[in-house]
Formats: sequence, C-alpha cells, structure tokens
Amino acid sequence: MTEFPRDFQLRSLDMPELRKDPIVGRWVIIATERAKRPIMPKPEPQAQGGGFCPFCEGNEQNTPPEILAYRERTTRSNERGWRVRVVPNKFPALQIEGDLNKRGEGIYDKMNGVGAHEVIIECPFHEISIANLSEENIREVLWVYRDRLVDLKKDPRLVYGMLFKNVGAQAGASLEHSHSQLIVTPIVPINVWEEMSGALEFYNYRGRCIYCDMIHQETGTEKRIVLDGANFVALCPFASRFPFEVWILPKNHNSHYENIQKMEVDELGTVLKTVLLKLETALEKPPYNYIIHTAPFDTQSLPHYHWHMEIIPRLTKVAGFEWGTGFYINPVPPEQAASFLMETEVDLAAHTRRA
Repeated sequence: MTEFPRDFQLRSLDMPELRKDPIVGRWVIIATERAKRPIMPKPEPQAQGGGFCPFCEGNEQNTPPEILAYRERTTRSNERGWRVRVVPNKFPALQIEGDLNKRGEGIYDKMNGVGAHEVIIECPFHEISIANLSEENIREVLWVYRDRLVDLKKDPRLVYGMLFKNVGAQAGASLEHSHSQLIVTPIVPINVWEEMSGALEFYNYRGRCIYCDMIHQETGTEKRIVLDGANFVALCPFASRFPFEVWILPKNHNSHYENIQKMEVDELGTVLKTVLLKLETALEKPPYNYIIHTAPFDTQSLPHYHWHMEIIPRLTKVAGFEWGTGFYINPVPPEQAASFLMETEVDLAAHTRRA
C-alpha cells in the first residue's frame, strides 16, 4: 500500500475517471486504485547539512559576481550585508553573450544557446525551506523575481523568462540552501505556448479569460480550494497531473508577472508561505518544484492569458505510459487533496527564521 500523509484517508472512486484539462486539452486519469501500488517514494529527509555552502553569507567569493542584491546601504557588492542575492549560474544552461544566429540544416532549425541563467539566493543564512523564512523575506524574493524580469525583457534577443524552484534531490536540487532560478530563453517554451494557445481559443469562442472563469467557478463551488484570499486563490486544479498539485492564481487579471503590484506581492508572500507550509506539514516535507508561468516579453497585456504559479510535490514518478501518451495518472483526486490541505493548520510565526 502507498503511504499517505498522517490522518489522510483516500476515498476510492467507483471507477477511474478521465478528466480533460480545459486549457491545453490534456487528459488526466484519476485512478485511486493505483494508490495501492507500493511505488510512491517516501519523502526525502531535509536535515540541515553541516558542510560548506557557497550560498551562505561570508562565502560570496565562491559564487560568480552578483547581478543584483537587496542589501544594507552601507555594505558593498559581493560582501556581507545582503538579504536576497542574484548571481549567474556557475553551470549555465544558456549564456548571455553572443548572437542568436538562427539557421537551418535541411528540415532542422537551430540557433546559438543565447539566454540567461541566474540563481536567486533567498536568504543569507543556511535555511533549506523557503517556508521557514519570514513573510517579509519571501516578499523580497518575489520582488527580485519581478526586478529580474523587468531588466531582462529589455534585451531584444530574449523572449521568455521562466522562474522556478527545485526543492530536494528528487526535484532536481543540487544545493540545499534555499534558492530559486531564472532561465531566460530566446523562444517561448512549448508548455507555455500550449497554455497560451488553449487560452486564446477559449477567449475567441467565449470572449473571456479561461483562468478568470476557473477562479470564479472554483471559488463558487469550493470543492478544490486550498486557500481563498483577497487577491489570490490557491486550488488543486480539476485535472491535476500529480497528487496534491496546487496552483496559485491572482484574482485580478494580469498576463505578466512583472506587472505585479506591491499590494499583491504583500499578500502573495503570505499565501505562498501558507501553502508551502501546508504541503510540508501534510506531506512531511516532500521534494517539490514550483514554477511561475507568465506571458512572453514580446507581448503586450493579453486579455486571454493569466500568470500563475504551479506547485508540484514529487510524490509519483512519470513512467512509460505517461511518456508514450502524454497522459498523467494521478492516484489522489484533487477534491480530496484540497480538502486535506485546507484543513491542515499551520502557524506562520512558529515557522519563521531570521538571521
């Protein structure tokens, strides 16, 4: 039997369900019987490490020179005194120098690997979980995300900025110190393109944003709501690909994350901390990824697209069927996941660490 969180009782469906994602048209199989298979990996222990950490304050010389830092006014670049710090990735997927040099080779297209790959170090002290940072600290991280997108979109070679966070080795993290990354590409990633295309098709047919409609319907039924705030809603999507997958969406329509306002960042810092603490508490600190999906740099405000954050606990593995078909098999109905997370109580103050 699969090990579920403490106190979580999975209610079996009468039979598996096929659910269609209303945005991209992807089908998902909700199959509670799959939970009886003993394959779900146990959560990774997240014990504090005792070795050398290049991201800790005082080790600034062990990273590339900083691009941006929120620091005390009396301190100098690449020295102590920072709160959030951005540096180039030491092993970048793309490099900022050079021309795109788009070209063809028969039926194949290619270009130079021009882009940006940055690391956002979220605190100066050695902390594994961003959920243990203060709300003020998290808000500064969210503002750094905005600042870097605003700056990089000035480069005409660059088209899309993907902000993401890997937590735990199973989620792709190579260093445990709380950090996130930004990779900026000269093309729009296929996942985002499919979202935008599906959203545009809905808008052309209905005259409305599908994400706005989703928010309205979900807050009305409350079947999949994890947290409902003044400006943001957290929910388990109807066609969740993974157990306990959570999306955070702004209630006010906005296609570009970099257009976020201070009042929204203030609330988002609290919402993000709360949702991550709920996941860490309910699932015993699982590895996870979060990704911010936003509109491309070279577009104006889009009436059909809606930026959002996707949080994906790594509780199941993608295997042959998923790779071969594009289907995902999820053993936990999102209604049950949302109910369990909503009822999971967390104390924000008790999980706040400062330098």
